[in-house]
Amino acid sequence: MPSRVAVFSTKPHDERFLAEANIHHGHQLRFFEARLTPDTAVLASDCDVVCPFVNDDVGSATIDALAASGVRVLALRSAGYNHVDLDAAAHHGITVVRVPEYSPHAVAEHCVGLILSLNRKIHRAYNRVRESNFALAGLLGFDMHGKTVGVIGTGKIGTHVIEIMTGFGVTVIAADPYPNPQCLALGATYHSVDDLVAAADIVTLHCPLTTETHHLVDRRRLELMQDGVMLINTSRGGLVDTGAVIEALKSGKLGYLGLDVYEEEAGLFFEDLSEQVLQDDVFSRLLTFPNVLITGHQGFFTEEALAAIATTTLQSITEINAGHVPLTIVQS
Repeated sequence: MPSRVAVFSTKPHDERFLAEANIHHGHQLRFFEARLTPDTAVLASDCDVVCPFVNDDVGSATIDALAASGVRVLALRSAGYNHVDLDAAAHHGITVVRVPEYSPHAVAEHCVGLILSLNRKIHRAYNRVRESNFALAGLLGFDMHGKTVGVIGTGKIGTHVIEIMTGFGVTVIAADPYPNPQCLALGATYHSVDDLVAAADIVTLHCPLTTETHHLVDRRRLELMQDGVMLINTSRGGLVDTGAVIEALKSGKLGYLGLDVYEEEAGLFFEDLSEQVLQDDVFSRLLTFPNVLITGHQGFFTEEALAAIATTTLQSITEINAGHVPLTIVQS
């Protein structure tokens, strides 16, 4: 039997890809531009499935409201689920599914794009040339060849980053509680996080946000890093202590910072705020540094990834309705 699905934080691309994938499932999709919060949960009052995005509020108050209106499934269209109160969902018997893999190539390639852009100042050169300024002063980069790249987290995305980076002739070192044989075969060696950050010229993060990894890069670990190190985060904003990073940028400890995520990005990323004054002073401070490049959580944003997210999300709902336990389940 088809489900009535309330899709929150909907953008035109969400509606397009979900509608196309739904041809094979026949669910009743109801699209809402609003973020899911305790106040907007009422929009799903006649739905049995809610489909939140990565910056929606799926805390206990929201889940209480959803449960009261009969929601039985949370179908996350994201890999991460740190924004979901799993205990509250379990208390109400709500099944939680996610998209564990959509296109690890998309995020890995975006990560490498940030590295190359920061190194060769491509974003700054683009703006200069548009103003007929062809001077090279301030655009000096470095050869990637021979550098040491530290990859923290060697799941599918981290592994693809290593595959790409080996083509540059770098030395790859990695940190992960569970060493990946594929990464070892690519020539990566495993180290503790502390040893990795101390040795790497470039540090890139590819691990989930948990209580153990929250502020994985903090003031202490920044102090361990080489002067002028490059830090890239395309995973979850909470992995990085933003205040400590700003101090490291000011002191010169951090030579380059590339972010596709930000720990306070909810209500900021995915929105057009170009006609408004940003109220986040910390984020505004980051934008003042010439050696910082920030993108608005677009690492996943490819045709292939969006199609896979839509397909996996709707397939999970169909499998649950058929009485099966989908492989994408977080808990039931």
